[in-house]
Amino acid sequence: MALTPKEFELLALLTEDPGAVYSRQQILDRVWDPHYEGPTKTLDVHVATLRRKLGNSAWIQTLRGVGFRLAVHARPPAAYQAQASGPQAAYR
Repeated sequence: MALTPKEFELLALLTEDPGAVYSRQQILDRVWDPHYEGPTKTLDVHVATLRRKLGNSAWIQTLRGVGFRLAVHARPPAAYQAQASGPQAAYR
């Protein structure tokens, strides 16, 4: 899947500790710049785009008023399972 540099950095941050919650400010500081003063809406746009590219919005969870986290699933989200096929699909 093709990702922009910021999408890649965002996904890399969230995968550092799956299930850990990152505040908006932590993400902006680490993915953009500690001195970033632009609109924070850019984070929402990047999260939405990354969710679309991942094929299921359930992979990135929003905790209202707190931040974002990468979902931890014992099994992949149902939409991902539906897209997968073949006997090895569960191990991709």
